[in-house]
Amino acid sequence: MSEFLHSELFAVTLTIGLFWGAQLIQKRLRSVILNPILVAIILIILILKVGNISYETYYEGGKYIEFLLKPAIVALGVPLYQQIEQIRKQALPILACQLAGCIVGAASAFLIAQYCGATLDVAISLAPKSATTPIAMEVSKLAGGIPSLTAIIVIVTGILGAIFGLRFLRLIGVKSPIAQGLALGAAAHAVGTSHAMDRNVKLGVYSSLGLIVNGTLTGVLTPYILHALGI
Repeated sequence: MSEFLHSELFAVTLTIGLFWGAQLIQKRLRSVILNPILVAIILIILILKVGNISYETYYEGGKYIEFLLKPAIVALGVPLYQQIEQIRKQALPILACQLAGCIVGAASAFLIAQYCGATLDVAISLAPKSATTPIAMEVSKLAGGIPSLTAIIVIVTGILGAIFGLRFLRLIGVKSPIAQGLALGAAAHAVGTSHAMDRNVKLGVYSSLGLIVNGTLTGVLTPYILHALGI
């Protein structure tokens, strides 16, 4: 039994099983706060602690799931292709709003972190928080941040966006599913997009678009944004 708990198969089975179970719990209770990713993360941490299993041991199996993250992101291109004609007609406003979102998101995260007393490397780590994990970690590494910290912040950002994003947008009067989707994808990346897909296809499509465009702009522009801020 001890050997199984420290095997790659255990890590994969645990992760998939808990996420699947967390999805069932959310569907049954219909609570947006019980985000499956958040619930699965908490349960995995508790099990690793109770079982005295190190993160390094868990990651030996978890790395296979991490590998699937990149092709999963690419797969979001399928629903985008199905809406390509409508997207083409709105290309300029979409690009403009995503450019604004990228600049404001990166600059505000960096400046707020510095204002709160964070060290420079921590503030830099927060700047790409709204990009999807692989992009954000690489940007953080190249800019002098802490990639592991960036990964945590990206996950937290995505979960908070999935839980509160749509409610906040409706609260401030944003009713268009296109605007909601673009905002959710730009601010909450893959986690927010997954939540959007569960709501309806159109919301999910534009959230996917926001994720892709904002991720690309974040990867290209963040170093220049940080340079403009004196880094």
